[in-house]
Amino acid sequence: MSNLELEIKQLIIDSLDLEDLSCEDIDSEEPLFVDGLGLDSIDALELGLAIQKEYGVKLDSDSEENRKHFANVKSLAALVAQHRS
Repeated sequence: MSNLELEIKQLIIDSLDLEDLSCEDIDSEEPLFVDGLGLDSIDALELGLAIQKEYGVKLDSDSEENRKHFANVKSLAALVAQHRS
């Protein structure tokens, strides 16, 4: 697991108040929404804002790409890494 994936897992836990989870409980390839972690649309908004604030990644709320970027921790890490370079 990369450091960035670990950071994003901690960001998910902190921004969504998931105190009963640890980073080790979240599989990087597990879906974040519905199945897997079971997040909902409100969680998506909060997580999107946290990603913008922490990493400066601008997200277009109408973009179909968001579904792909927010699929799992690995895809979020790839999005952040892309914006860092």
